[in-house]
Amino acid sequence: MKITLNGNFKVYEHNTTVEQIISDLAPDMLSKVMGVRIGGRVKELSDFINDDAELHLLTYNDEEGRRIYERSLRFVMLIAAKRVFPYAKVRIEHSVGDGIYIVFEDMRIYPADIMHLEGAMHDVVKEDLKFNKRHISKEEAVKYFIENGDPEKARLLAYRPYKHFNLYECGGISEYFYGAMLPSTGRVPVFTLRHHSPGFVLLLPSREDVSVSSKFVNLPKQMATFAQSNYWCRVLDCSDVADLNDLIKQKKLNDFIRVNEALHDKSISDIASDILNRGSRAVFVAGPSSSGKTTFANRLSIHLRVNGLRPVLISLDDFYRNRWELPLENDGEPDLETIDALDVPLIKKCITSLLEGKETNMPRFDFATQTQNTNAYKLKIAYDQPLIIEGIHALNPRMHGAFDKNLIFKIYISELTCINLDSHNRIRTTDARLLRRIVRDNLFRNTPPVKTLSMWDKVRRGEEKWVFPYQEQADIMFNSALHYELPVLKRFSYEMLRQIPKDNPDYLKVNRIIKILHYMLPAPEEALNDIPPLSILREFIGGNTLYMKNK
Repeated sequence: MKITLNGNFKVYEHNTTVEQIISDLAPDMLSKVMGVRIGGRVKELSDFINDDAELHLLTYNDEEGRRIYERSLRFVMLIAAKRVFPYAKVRIEHSVGDGIYIVFEDMRIYPADIMHLEGAMHDVVKEDLKFNKRHISKEEAVKYFIENGDPEKARLLAYRPYKHFNLYECGGISEYFYGAMLPSTGRVPVFTLRHHSPGFVLLLPSREDVSVSSKFVNLPKQMATFAQSNYWCRVLDCSDVADLNDLIKQKKLNDFIRVNEALHDKSISDIASDILNRGSRAVFVAGPSSSGKTTFANRLSIHLRVNGLRPVLISLDDFYRNRWELPLENDGEPDLETIDALDVPLIKKCITSLLEGKETNMPRFDFATQTQNTNAYKLKIAYDQPLIIEGIHALNPRMHGAFDKNLIFKIYISELTCINLDSHNRIRTTDARLLRRIVRDNLFRNTPPVKTLSMWDKVRRGEEKWVFPYQEQADIMFNSALHYELPVLKRFSYEMLRQIPKDNPDYLKVNRIIKILHYMLPAPEEALNDIPPLSILREFIGGNTLYMKNK
């Protein structure tokens, strides 16, 4: 068989491991590689290759490479936790900066406990224990997890549509991590634990220098938003996918939808009251792609009207520069994610003029011709007409830094998923947002999934540079995640995603989502009737009356 890697090739007579192939064809990269991609599939370093193939290296610089490292490091942490706190129930919650927030559900941990746990993790790394992959039946796995005190994972695996899968064994415990792993514990030497009551943050290697851990970034508003959402998950007795599946089987999803939507409505109502009490004249709403900014802004407008105000909505999309004026990326394509794709001076000029009570010429961007009409309409606002300014860059200081802080109110909105696959495997907010966007783009923007997938890396780079750094500057954060949404989105996406060829370069992203949806029952059709017409989810699946044209 002929194996190609980095322009070099070698013919092998027998099946050969990925690690051996890299050692032969790219030995200087061996210590940096987390795995390889063949077409749209990931192969572990310990996997055998038995046919002609072209391998693409996955390092920590790649999203999938970082995920492989993280999964392996999580296993190290679980082994160490079992040694130090044998009766603790570990729950891996969510990301925080370049780390993962983790709690022990049945105990509070203190700084001394974290030091002890971190030392135990370094011991596990030094022992260089092998992650043994075992192909077992679903029945065997369910039996194992029930007998070892993990009924949540057993319940979840029972929903899996396949009869066999790979279980990893190491350090006296077995786990399932829904993705590729490194060969052994010695491959994840770089990490730091940081106490963050009531749990701790597991810091991953720095993306700039993988030999050191990332710096801890304090995100109190994001953490508080996650904590509030997790609290409601516990109150509603639905924290994991198995809980969600049980609701569907028991025909209780309709009621769960109603409660989720009521919580959203109450939160938006509270935000409107805060804006009224502060007397804010300009409300800036920002968030990453597919967070539901437009629907949120419209619903906030409704609640402000209930409070006696007459808000005016302004979309920053109307301030896009003409196509030929846009800055270019390294590949020569227009950079649509940078703040400089917007006419920032014009934005500030228009807002200043409006707040001064002047009649103002307002722009409108024509997406068909990719041109801006700077005098599309005239606008003048009264004292009871606050502006709601919505767009991904709305929290950037270049937008509002020159205005009186007493006049502005800043809101950050994002889809912060709190439903986990199980206690040890989270559903990433990035994957949930991508699923939203795939469904919306396919239904309403005539964009097939493969096109949305091909753009996603650029979108993510733009968010990391232009959106996430400003989230803590918000006066308040709003979590647009709806805990019932993934079973609904499965109805619109599962079969469509399964049609994408496995040799597509973006199949890695597809496969992550499919693996999540594998374990999830689809929402019954009748449950969709309980999703209200102004729901944020309707922005992605249709039926949102805000966007229906009057006939």
